[in-house]
Amino acid sequence: MITWRPSDEDLTALGKKVVAKNKGAALSFVVAFGELNVTADKGTIVELLTSLRDDFGFQQLILLSGADYPQRAERFDVVYNLLSVSLNQRLRVIVTTDEATAVPSVYTVCQVARWWAREACDVFGLVLSCKPDLRRILTDYGFEGHPMRKDFPLTGYVEVRYDEDRKAVVYEPVRMTQDWRHFDFLSPWEAITTLPGDEKVHAARLSEVPPQPEPKT
Repeated sequence: MITWRPSDEDLTALGKKVVAKNKGAALSFVVAFGELNVTADKGTIVELLTSLRDDFGFQQLILLSGADYPQRAERFDVVYNLLSVSLNQRLRVIVTTDEATAVPSVYTVCQVARWWAREACDVFGLVLSCKPDLRRILTDYGFEGHPMRKDFPLTGYVEVRYDEDRKAVVYEPVRMTQDWRHFDFLSPWEAITTLPGDEKVHAARLSEVPPQPEPKT
């Protein structure tokens, strides 16, 4: 099946139209990997997505996600992936923010943004204003930190287990007990000299090996 995709020239023309339609939004765009990427100011994101929906036919918000760049002053990218079914085109809108500055929520433009915003707030710690429900959705209520940040430790801060004595689930600080264990890095195939059930065969093979002469002194 042959699927039509817009050319880079078509995407460039679309980007110019979006910028011309939203002159006060301080937009810029780039075409990369067959997709149009628009960078916008976070203060105009609601107006921009409204224009993309009403004027350009991008009715669906497929995903709202984040990206973390700790070396930047505004370390987070808030990424909005849009789809136009009628045009068979995708468009990505990116705004930047820091850990404290709120980004206006777009749930008034796309109702599905309620779900995606909860995920972004949960795993990245993004601050989205005018959002009525920011409860955790992927991590537990007692979870500390945001696991998708680049500076989040691989082991986390707490670990959870079922305590048989208390008959309850308990949270405890992560204990790196494996650091003090002795690890044998020998391959299991090298370590196993006799498979279960082959003891007699192995003993017979050893008996067939001629004794080695003792070294002369």
